Parts: sequence; C-alpha cells; structure tokens
Amino acid sequence: MSWKGTTLLFVTISSLFCGAFSARAQKHLTDVQFDSTLKSHNIIYFGEGKQAPKDSVTSLIQKFYIDQFRHYSDPLAPYFLFMSRDTKLAMGVGGCVRMRGWYDWGGSIPANGFSPYLIPMTKNPLRERYLGTTPSGTSLFFRVIGRNKALGQYQLYIEANFNGYSSRDFHLKKAYAIVNDFTIGYANSTFSDPGALPPAVDASGPNCKMSATSVLVRWMHNLPKGFIIAASLETPDSHITTVEGQTAAVADYIPDIAAFTQYGWGSGNHIRLAGILRSIPYRDLITEKNHTVEGWGLQLSGTVKAGTQWTFYGCFNGGQGYQSLGGDWLMGNYDLISDPLKEGKMKAPWAYGGYGAIQYNFRPNVFASATVGGAVYRPGKMAQPTEYDNGLYMAYNVFWNLTERIQVAAEFNLGRRENFDGSKMWARRAGLMAQFSF
Repeated sequence: MSWKGTTLLFVTISSLFCGAFSARAQKHLTDVQFDSTLKSHNIIYFGEGKQAPKDSVTSLIQKFYIDQFRHYSDPLAPYFLFMSRDTKLAMGVGGCVRMRGWYDWGGSIPANGFSPYLIPMTKNPLRERYLGTTPSGTSLFFRVIGRNKALGQYQLYIEANFNGYSSRDFHLKKAYAIVNDFTIGYANSTFSDPGALPPAVDASGPNCKMSATSVLVRWMHNLPKGFIIAASLETPDSHITTVEGQTAAVADYIPDIAAFTQYGWGSGNHIRLAGILRSIPYRDLITEKNHTVEGWGLQLSGTVKAGTQWTFYGCFNGGQGYQSLGGDWLMGNYDLISDPLKEGKMKAPWAYGGYGAIQYNFRPNVFASATVGGAVYRPGKMAQPTEYDNGLYMAYNVFWNLTERIQVAAEFNLGRRENFDGSKMWARRAGLMAQFSF
C-alpha cells in the first residue's frame, strides 16, 4: 500500500468540504452536549450589587471555551467558578484526571504515544506484546477572564500536566496572558490548529500534526463576516542532524514568524490557512563559517459539521525545515541535514503529510470517529537506505460521556513505518481511557 501526496490531498479536501453544504435544520448533537456542559457549572458570586442576567452569566462561561487553539481533549471549564455579580470577572481552578491503558501485539512501540516513526524495524522476541498504563495527561489549570477600563478584555491562563519523567512529574504545558488582541507567553504555535484535530485516545494523534508550543508574542484580530487573522513571533527550537568534523549546530537566534487567516461559520466550523518562516543556523566546520538556511511551512486545516450528527476534520501541510514543529519528523532531527555531496554544507529537506477524519454522533454524549493520515520525508539524494521514508497512521474509536464531566473511550490504532530501502513494519494497539474533569 503506497502513500502518495495526491491521496493525502484528496482525503483532506474531502474531509473538509463534503459536508459543508448539508442542511442544518436542527442543532448539531455536539452543540447539544456543549449546552449541557454549560449548565454543569456551580457559580460562587462575589462583590456587591445586583446579580447580572442569566444570559450575561452564560456568555461569560462560554468565554472559557472560546479559544482558537482549543483541542477536544483540553480540560473543561472548572466545575466551581468564582464570578463577580456584574460579570466583569470570572476565575477558577480546574483540571482533569486522565488514565490511559493499552495493549500492543504483533510488535510494540516503545512509547506511550502511538507514533509510526518509533515502530521497530526488526522483530524483538522480548517485546512482541506489551501492556502499558499511564496517568499522563492528568492536568491542573488556573484561568482568569475579565474586563476593565484600563486593559479592556484580558485573560490569564496557566496549565500543567503530569507528562514529565516517567509520566508522573509535573510539567508546565501553557502559561500566557491575553490582553485584547495580543497574547504573550508560553502557548500553542500560530502554525498549529488543535481545533482541526480529531478526538483520540492515543496521546500522539495523527503523525503529521503540528503541535509546537513556544514562548511567543501573537496578535490575533477578528474581522467581519467570520474572518480571523493572526501573526506571531515565536521562540525557535530547531533540530538538525550534523556530521562530526563537518557541520555543527549553532544556537538559534532568529525568531520564527508564523501567521494564519481563518474563515469560520456556524458553531465550530472553520477553514484555516497557516504559514511559518524559519531561519535555521549551522556552522560549516570545513570553512569555519556560520550559515543560515531558510525554512518554511504551509498548512490547510479545518473542521466542518454536517447535518446533526456528522463532523469532518482534515489537514494537509508541507514545507522545508519545519519538521521539528510536530509529527513523526519531530523525532528525526530533520530541520537541516548534512549534504553528503558537499562537505560542510547543510540543507532543509522536504516533508509533507495530511489526515482526514470523520465523526458520527449516535447521541449527544456518544460518538465514534475514524482517522487516516500519514507523514512523508523527502531528503532527495541525501536519503540513507535505513532512514524513515513515510509513516501511516490509523485510529478508530468510540467516546461515551457518562456525565458532563466523566468520559470513557476505547480505540484501535494501526500504524506502519517504511524505510527508503523498501522495508516495512506494522504495529497494532488497543487502548482504553477514563477521564474525570473538575
């Protein structure tokens, strides 16, 4: 089964647009579930004066969920919310307890996440099967949302996960402030689109997803008729492959420049086109000179709801020198590689990938989804026979919200790694998840 770019593009476009013109006479079932979640909060009021109307209270709670970089698996707003009576300030501490368990057979991936890049290319009789569990993804967060005459609209957010050493150490995931159109802090890259990622039990998700988080300064502005534009300067973190005695890594000193334009409509529908420019330094040890190679990436992504039960997700990205921003490529140090034909020289190789996913809601609180995607690495003549060529990722799952804040899920993953010499290996995984939000 070959993996071609045209197939990826076809899957992506089909996922994004096949439901765009379907009738929406009734509310989508995911929106019905969201309305139920909004009613699950316990509000503690403070301050003087009369209590604001119910519509104002609901509007403020909704702002906890209005985030252009929110993923389905992100924690819900806190069950207990402190809110001023005039609804000018709301704050809360919340989080989730998330437990995952999985079983690998026919060869196992030596990691919590199901990443095709990590599939062993030789069979290991000591690890033909594996049973794993992890509390990684368990998180705590603190959020403040408010408005005043001096700052206008503002927001403070801190989130930490148990994703550190052995998946048990506390690890900072996000820490940022938003003041009107500006975001400053440690947040999702502007080049990412978590809202276009399908639900998954596996923590890794599609093997071409852009998942970088960095310290950044972002400007994001809402335009009329559903359009949004954004641009940011982001702290770089390039990963390059050097050759001893010929090339060496140089400390990053030029910020990445990322931007996107997005069109959204209805509730939760959007199409986003994003881009990123990078300047990646290295040192030529032969001539003893430093050089900079320009890298770039483009991404088309989106989510489309159709009728009352269907949701489609899709993404396609490609470029040169953007590989450390996510996916399988992140594990291969592929931003720059040494040119075997020119000693001391480095180049930014090509890569591209995409996925398409479909979700069907049986009820507001029960749905199933299927995802197919892949990542392709194209270094040209610089490829080594045993190097990663492409990876195939598939996921099929069922989610059930027992209550607004208790969720269980089951998933089957199938993946394949192929090297440039044509060798291929497959991996299989069955996983379970239980999540409790508070």
